[in-house]
Amino acid sequence: MTAAHTVAPTGHRPAPADAGGAPLHHNRTAWRWARRAVLVAFLAMVAALLVRQARTIEWGQVLHAVGQLPPSFVLAAVAVTALSHTIYSTYDLFGRHLTGHRLGTGTVMGVTAISYAFNLNLGSMVGGIGFRYRLYTRLGLATDQIARIVGMSLLTNWSGYLLVAGLVFSFWPPQLPPDWKLDSEGLRLAGAAALALAAAYVALCAWRHGREWMVRGHRIELPGLRMALLQVLVAGFNWCVLGMVMWLLLQGRVDYAHVLSVLLCSVVAGLIVRVPGGLGVLETVFVALLGYRVPLSDLLAALLAYRAVYYLLPLLLATLAYGVVEWLARRRLARPNSPNQGERPSSKR
Repeated sequence: MTAAHTVAPTGHRPAPADAGGAPLHHNRTAWRWARRAVLVAFLAMVAALLVRQARTIEWGQVLHAVGQLPPSFVLAAVAVTALSHTIYSTYDLFGRHLTGHRLGTGTVMGVTAISYAFNLNLGSMVGGIGFRYRLYTRLGLATDQIARIVGMSLLTNWSGYLLVAGLVFSFWPPQLPPDWKLDSEGLRLAGAAALALAAAYVALCAWRHGREWMVRGHRIELPGLRMALLQVLVAGFNWCVLGMVMWLLLQGRVDYAHVLSVLLCSVVAGLIVRVPGGLGVLETVFVALLGYRVPLSDLLAALLAYRAVYYLLPLLLATLAYGVVEWLARRRLARPNSPNQGERPSSKR
């Protein structure tokens, strides 16, 4: 055999090298360990936040408050809570329509539901953004796609808030305490401004649909008129459903419009006072605005039950669901010749 036909023995081929001369498998190993370190740090941070959140809650009071409520009202509140979380889980479908990715509807809603539960309890940076990036990256979406999905979800949520808050504050403003800097007339003006902003968003989508902006390297694209209207209506309906949960736990002692208006006020207060889950802010606003209409013990019981039903129960379910997702992902990656998350066969898309 001539030298031209000499073949290196099997198993002794030199490792491929990158442009700098370093073997590629070393780079892949380093990248794999870096990803594991980031995952461990992320999970450790989430665990620490969960423990800290759990320590701030008087579990005995929560259980006692829920136990004192009529079971029919609690079950109805749980059912309405499930409806609200389900509606919210559709928000990322607007982002799917905008980005054109091919993840299934159930997958997208599952990611959104898990992120929303953590968002409510641990804040938007961990839940609304951190968990979305973690889960969508696992599913093969690019960073710019995830950023656009998160942005579209935020637009959906707050455009619906502007519509509902605008209507409620304009026609059914709550009676604010005299020592507050804002009175009912001020709320009416705020309601008119909110309605104007919601209308401006819809009009901008109708006018600028199909055009893009680049803001700090991120591409911004607005949906069309029909999609914008659907966003506002779906999210607005969800805010109304959210008010129904608290109204049920108050056992209908206060008219629904008033409960909804107080809840919408607490959202604004929660944005100003940045604490995870608005812990304490929600209770303070409700006591200030409804304490003269409902006995304080009953009001606090309803508020504690509201936290248990709308915040803590979904958080428990989301934690379990996230654990299952991570376990399944690890099993998939451990299989020999298993495709990467971002390399799904086209027949499954």
